[in-house]
Amino acid sequence: MVEDVHADSTDANYVPEDELLKSQTFTQGELNDLVRDLDLSKDKAELLASRLKQKNLLDKDVLVSHYRKRNFDLAQYYTTDGPLCYCNDIEGLYANVLQEHSSSDWRLYIDSSKRNLKAVLLHNGNLKPGVPIAHSVYLKETFVNLQEVLEAIQYRIDIWNICGDLKIIGLLMGLQQGFTKYCCFLCLWDSRATGEHYKKCDWPKRTYEVGKTNLQHSPLVDPNQVFLPPLHIKLGLMKTFVKTMGKTNSAGFLHLVGKFPKLSEAKLKEGVFVGPQIRQVFRDPDFEKTLSELEMSAWNSFKWVCENFLGNKKSSNYREGVATLLNAYEKMGCCMSLKLHFLHSHLDFFPENLGAVSDEQGERFHQDIQEMETRYQGFWNEGMMSDYCWWLFRDNRNKIYKKNTEITEHDVKGTTLLPLLQIITCQLENSLVSPTKRRYNVVTQAIALKAHLISPACYLFFQSLDCLFLPTTDHFVHYRLALG
Repeated sequence: MVEDVHADSTDANYVPEDELLKSQTFTQGELNDLVRDLDLSKDKAELLASRLKQKNLLDKDVLVSHYRKRNFDLAQYYTTDGPLCYCNDIEGLYANVLQEHSSSDWRLYIDSSKRNLKAVLLHNGNLKPGVPIAHSVYLKETFVNLQEVLEAIQYRIDIWNICGDLKIIGLLMGLQQGFTKYCCFLCLWDSRATGEHYKKCDWPKRTYEVGKTNLQHSPLVDPNQVFLPPLHIKLGLMKTFVKTMGKTNSAGFLHLVGKFPKLSEAKLKEGVFVGPQIRQVFRDPDFEKTLSELEMSAWNSFKWVCENFLGNKKSSNYREGVATLLNAYEKMGCCMSLKLHFLHSHLDFFPENLGAVSDEQGERFHQDIQEMETRYQGFWNEGMMSDYCWWLFRDNRNKIYKKNTEITEHDVKGTTLLPLLQIITCQLENSLVSPTKRRYNVVTQAIALKAHLISPACYLFFQSLDCLFLPTTDHFVHYRLALG
């Protein structure tokens, strides 16, 4: 009878808790990737490693002091010369991070914000992170400064394709800034001949003769190496549409005023919206109910072009869709801007897949580098640039990380040999969301699962993460209560 009970038993073999702890220790590479996921500074990373080592959660060869000099081997590839910090050996930098560099696979994105001027190499297809190669908080967007940046990074050797907003492209082409008569870098489009804008499509090709047709300097790059910016064209189409509605204070415009109360009146009148706000309007069914027939036609055409031409998808009938957009904008009374002109006269100049070479990835780089600038306040040099590069590529490159790994009650109840330590560790490693949301998910899941499965190993691991949470937040209070 006893033998029958043992034969039918499906319980897993008992594994001592010490062996479970031993199997969950971090290697140096795994800890490095965890630090990248948690977005920890050098001090916080060293503190985390120290706490984990105290609880015997690290391999014997893991160095706690590794994070003090984690970027030293990359700093040699950057040089600070006056106000500009730039990469002095792009091939060496790529070799150090075990990446292949071919000028045909990368594009050069140059742009500036209120804080800085930067140049970054973006991967065509956006499958790899952007690599910063020039940065300055002192230089502004001028022809001379852009020329200095291109000379520092030795653009004449690699000759990448260029992407950026139309202001940067105009400066690189040597054009005069401001509301000029000939502002297109491809043709002699007359911005003041408003009567011919929607009627005339073929304009004389631009001649790059300094001193004529608003050309102040010789171009720094070949115009055929330029990628038109789909994100800024999308923003320009939205701006033109909203400005036209604002002239008459139509019901659609008043709906946008109520929908975005934090936007100033000046921005609303000028139609200044960003990508996330445009997506909010796309998802708002009440907005379309307030539009007139002409406005509705233009709005639907705008949405179609954004989804079927200016993104990753390029419809086979994109020419008809763009023509419909231009016709709807003309009937609505929209003035033709430079961005509309590119759709009207230079549709063949756009690349085959706009999403693969979009300037949107460069705009995201603004947000990524901002936190690093704050961390290195006053020391924007090769140390900051090399530390940012340290974050880009993982140590365990062959490991596949899922974007979201949600843990359910069923997953825990059906597990006998997987302690909470392993579950939370996997959640930290696999998560690719923002640092704030990542830490919040770890805490909330720990609270939810405490009643189902708990062990000393979990408690030690949570204690080691004390340094990652601010004691002033409500989440921290709940986290401490969950630990008892």
